[in-house]
Amino acid sequence: MEMVTNAINWFEIPVSDFERAKAFYSTIFDYEMPVFPMGSVVMGILPYENNKSVGGAILQTEGHEPSVHGPRVYLNGGTDLNIVLGRVAAAGGTVLTEKTLVAEDIGYCAFFLDSEGNKLALHSPK
Repeated sequence: MEMVTNAINWFEIPVSDFERAKAFYSTIFDYEMPVFPMGSVVMGILPYENNKSVGGAILQTEGHEPSVHGPRVYLNGGTDLNIVLGRVAAAGGTVLTEKTLVAEDIGYCAFFLDSEGNKLALHSPK
């Protein structure tokens, strides 16, 4: 098997209210989200370096429902995830677990519910 750089190269977070979710993620990442409507599908791209890093999007389409029971996705919290985590509640989300040290060589994580009810995590080195 060919050795790959990342186990994940793209992910999609299901949303039920696209505009609310767009506002949530735009607020916590302090970012103007590009939107791509494709028929009955609406996709908002999360921050990433095109073709150089793992990317992802919020996605509103039939058959994809927000959930706390899906895969656990760790979003990049930058150098210190407290900056992004500090915006979660004001953007309509809920902080579930504050910044917690995983290990000195791994960094920190925190868990939150987004505006749609998805359980996600943040990771940062410090």
